[in-house]
Amino acid sequence: MPLQRRTVLTAASSFALPAMSSTPADLPHLSWSRQAVIYQVNVRQYSAAGTLQAVQADLPRLKKLGVDILWLMPVQPIGKLNRKGTLGSYYSISDYTAVNPEFGTLADAKAFVAAAHGLGFKVILDWVANHTAWDHPWATAHKDWYKLNARGEVYAVTFNEGQPSEEHWDDVIALNYQSEALRSAMIDAMKFWVRETKLDGFRCDVASLVPTDFWVRVRHELDATKPMFMLAESDAIDLHTSGAFDMTYSWDLADQVFKKIGKGEAGAPLLREWLARQPAGYPAAAYRMRFTSNHDFNSWHGTDAELYGDAYQALAVLTFTLPGMPLIYNGQESRLTKRLAFFEKDAIAWKRYELSDFYAGLIALKHRHPALAAGQYGAPVKLLDSPADVVAFERRLGGDVVRVAVNLSKAEQSWQGRKLGPWGWVLA
Repeated sequence: MPLQRRTVLTAASSFALPAMSSTPADLPHLSWSRQAVIYQVNVRQYSAAGTLQAVQADLPRLKKLGVDILWLMPVQPIGKLNRKGTLGSYYSISDYTAVNPEFGTLADAKAFVAAAHGLGFKVILDWVANHTAWDHPWATAHKDWYKLNARGEVYAVTFNEGQPSEEHWDDVIALNYQSEALRSAMIDAMKFWVRETKLDGFRCDVASLVPTDFWVRVRHELDATKPMFMLAESDAIDLHTSGAFDMTYSWDLADQVFKKIGKGEAGAPLLREWLARQPAGYPAAAYRMRFTSNHDFNSWHGTDAELYGDAYQALAVLTFTLPGMPLIYNGQESRLTKRLAFFEKDAIAWKRYELSDFYAGLIALKHRHPALAAGQYGAPVKLLDSPADVVAFERRLGGDVVRVAVNLSKAEQSWQGRKLGPWGWVLA
């Protein structure tokens, strides 16, 4: 559906939110990233075929949608030893420099990136540096590259050892970054993908479980080959201040605000509170990824309908208009209504792409307004006076102004003489 009730909003009395700190880590970001929208591709579930070729065939549709950065979930072979389910986890990698035959070949990966580049996309690859599958060749050839138990054995990735909350990832074993040889081998594997496929960057899984100084070296060495865009699955501030990453996850917005609003436990006051207490320490250059879903949210937390109900589109509007970079998870533009299985084949039912116009409108808005750029390039949020159940704000950069009002309730609201339907919004 198209964006609802577009109209020009007039400024009300307002107050400015505190600005993020500025540090020497205010590194310049690649120009193509500054007003970009990122789109996550789950190759296995993207189509009935579940191949890179099938995703490549759909690139013209994604071009029409308007997204900029394609994030491929891991495409490498998956371990068989202690595999979960029939097909295993994408994040249990048995060979860093090969392609899972389920998805295609290295030639297919090269063709995919070339085709994406030809249409103007950038492509980043999910990278799993914290752990490997049990049957990765390193586990026998370089046992010292792994964390070992008291008996000198590799063992499943374990959290909170000895505690009641002890957790195991039974299909993977953890790498030991005290080994300089491991560090060099891992970077060589990343360089392989940049060299062979011309990737534009990486999304780094559980990045804060790997030493930050390793990521700093990664960034330095990869950038010497080709300037990279780096996304960390983390919200650790030092991943920004070190200059290692462009963007981190904004779990706080999704977990602490959006989910509560979706469950009816909170509303606009909670979002205003969240905006007013943005954590100190993030440099102005820190891109924060804003999202309502991703592969983890969809598979383990719930669908958009389960998590947010009728609030879903209003919350999606906020991911595009608050500072940061918005993420679309594949299938959201077709109102994905099921939790995609993680270890089995479970293709997206694309149906009618009923939210394509909605997302295309938001993407166009993001591209059109410099004030909506991420990091140091965009404008801060200035909250505007509004009723208790409405969040209204503007972002102003020079002569470019975007004003947003979102009704975060199921009751009709009045704001600035205008009616906002349940979960409705205006953008100008």
